[in-house]
Amino acid sequence: MAGTKTTKKKTAKKDDKIYAIVQTGGKQYKVSVGQTIDAELLSDKEGSNVELERVLLVSDGKKVTVGTPTVAGAKVVAEVMGNGKSDKVTIFKYKPKVRYRRMKGHRQPYTRLAIREIVC
Repeated sequence: MAGTKTTKKKTAKKDDKIYAIVQTGGKQYKVSVGQTIDAELLSDKEGSNVELERVLLVSDGKKVTVGTPTVAGAKVVAEVMGNGKSDKVTIFKYKPKVRYRRMKGHRQPYTRLAIREIVC
């Protein structure tokens, strides 16, 4: 068969990166070592280490461990980089023809965490 091309099918390689899904402040975050996240405000001081023990899932690249509801013995160690406030959210209420206008703003506080270690 002249002019026929055979192509090899490319297969996607699995990512061998270790990651975990943790819950803090009522929200869930997918974290890996070296990553920084903005979590809900924590009372810890800047530079201190925080252990996040509500680990819902851990993956080491080959094996995925899902907790019921948490993975026993697993924790994520993070360092507190500092606290801050997110961008302002503006709330504006308006009713036409009655001169009713209310403007309000809100800035949600957060704690910036640097993920140092995932223990499983």
